[in-house]
Amino acid sequence: MRAYAMGWLAMGLLYGMASAAHPLGLFTSEADVGSVSPPGSSNLDARQDRYILTAAGANTWYRMDAFHYVWTKHSGDAALGAQVSFPPHAYAHEPDPHRKGLLMFRQNLDASAPYVDVAVHGSGLVALQYRREFGANTEDIEINIPLPKAVRLEKRGDQFTLLISEQGEPMHAVGATVHLHLSEPFLVGIGALSHDARTVDSVEFSKVVLESPQHPSAAGMMRESSLVDVQIEDQYRRAIVIRSSSTPMQSPDWAPGGRDIYVHESGRLVAIPVLDPQIGGTPRPVDVGPLLDCSGNFGVAPDGQTIAVSCADAPRGNHQVYVVPLHGGAPKRLTNGPESGYFHAWSPDGRSLAFTRGKASRADIYAVPVEGGAEKRLTTDTLNDGPDYTTDGKYIYFDSARSGRLQIWRMNADGSEPTQVTGDLSANSSPHVSPDGKSVAFLSQASDSGDAIARTTLKILTPADGMIRAVTEFDGNRGSLAMNSWLDHNHLALIEYNTLPAEFVRLKSP
Repeated sequence: MRAYAMGWLAMGLLYGMASAAHPLGLFTSEADVGSVSPPGSSNLDARQDRYILTAAGANTWYRMDAFHYVWTKHSGDAALGAQVSFPPHAYAHEPDPHRKGLLMFRQNLDASAPYVDVAVHGSGLVALQYRREFGANTEDIEINIPLPKAVRLEKRGDQFTLLISEQGEPMHAVGATVHLHLSEPFLVGIGALSHDARTVDSVEFSKVVLESPQHPSAAGMMRESSLVDVQIEDQYRRAIVIRSSSTPMQSPDWAPGGRDIYVHESGRLVAIPVLDPQIGGTPRPVDVGPLLDCSGNFGVAPDGQTIAVSCADAPRGNHQVYVVPLHGGAPKRLTNGPESGYFHAWSPDGRSLAFTRGKASRADIYAVPVEGGAEKRLTTDTLNDGPDYTTDGKYIYFDSARSGRLQIWRMNADGSEPTQVTGDLSANSSPHVSPDGKSVAFLSQASDSGDAIARTTLKILTPADGMIRAVTEFDGNRGSLAMNSWLDHNHLALIEYNTLPAEFVRLKSP
C-alpha cells in the first residue's frame, strides 16, 4: 500500500506543477457535450487543489447526454480519482437530487458516444454509468451507500471498476464493474450537470488524480462476487448492488415479498435482509438441522414457510432433496435415489417440486410431491438440467444438450412433447419464468465455456412472440442464475464475478 500512496503523492506534485502552466491542470480541453445553455465553465483553484465546474445540462442518460466536460486524450490503462462535493446553491428553488459530478472515460464529444463514468449524485447516490455503443441507452450499477469521501474509476484493458473510500479508508471495490471497449485515443476527465436544463449549478472536485493503475501479478489478484438486482426494461437499465464479497456466492433466490434474498455463500445457505434503500444487511445462516454439504440448489416455497434444499445426511454422502421449515425445524426428505438429486423449482401451487438426478450435463429431470410419494421421471436421455415451471404450472422450461449443443427447451409438466426453444451457436442454460409469465430469463455463453466463469449474457425470451433480447453482459456461470431469482416482472437478481487487485477487495463473510 505504501507504493500506491506514493503514487498519489507524486501525482499531486505533478498536478501542482501542471496547474501553474495550464489553466486546466491535469486536463487539456473543456467543452459542453450536447445541449447546455448557458455554456458551462470551469475554474481551477490550484491553491485549494480543486476544480469547480459550473453547468446546466439535462442528464447523462438514455441515448443522448448534456453536461460540461473537462478532459484530456489518453491511451492505455488509467485511473481517475477525486473527492466530489456540491457547494451551497445560489438559486431560489431546491437543487435537483440527481445533479451530478462525473469522473468519465468517453469515446469522443458526440452526445451519444460510448462512455463509462462514476456519477456522484447530489442526493448522495453513487453509480457506475455506461453506454456500450453509439446511440444506445445508458445503463448503470447503483450503490446505495452514504456519499463517500472519495471515488475512483479504473480502466484496465476493457474492464472499468468503481472504487470508493467511504470515510478516508483505503480505496476498495463495491461490486460495480463493467466490460466495455473504447478505441484509442479516448477522452478522460471530469464533468458536471444540474439535471435541470433551466438551472445552472456547481460541482466541486478536489484532490483530483489521473494516473496509471497498478498491475499486480496473478497471485495479487482476487475474485469478488457481487449480488446484483437487475432491471430488465430497455429504457431504464438500472442495476443495484445488494452485496459484494470476497467469498464465493451463487444461486440468488428471492423470498416472497422481497424482504430477504437467499444465496449460497462460503459453502452454506444464508438469508440476506434487503434494506431501504435497497442494500443487503447482515446475512444470517439458514438452519438446516443435521444436514451437511448443502449445495446451491435450493428455493423458498411460494408460501414462504419452507425452503427446499439439496444436502447430504452423512459426510461424503449423496445429495438428496429435503424440505426444511424456513425458520428452523426438522428436515423432511423427499428423494431416495441411488444418485444425488438436486432441487430446481417449486410448482406454482407449492404441491410438488422439480429436481434433477445425476451429474452436471448428465442428469434427468424428475418431479416429486411435497407431501411425500413416488418420484416421476420426466426425461430419459440424461442430458437435461435447470427445470422451471411456468406460472400456470402447465409447462416446464429446461436446458438440454440432446440436440448436440446446450439449448433451452420446453415440455409439458408431465414430461411429454419436449420442444426446442432456442437454436443458436451459444450454450444457453438456466431458464427462469417471470412472475407474470411473460418473460423467460436465461444465460447465454460461448459453446466451449463449460462450467468455467466466462463472459455471459443475460437474455430475455418473450414466449408470446418468440423474440429474444440481450439485457446485460457480465462474467458468470450457471451459478449466477441457478435458481429462479425474479423479484417481480421487471427485476431479477444474479451473481457477477470480477477479478481485481486483492487490495481493493474487502474481506467479507456471512
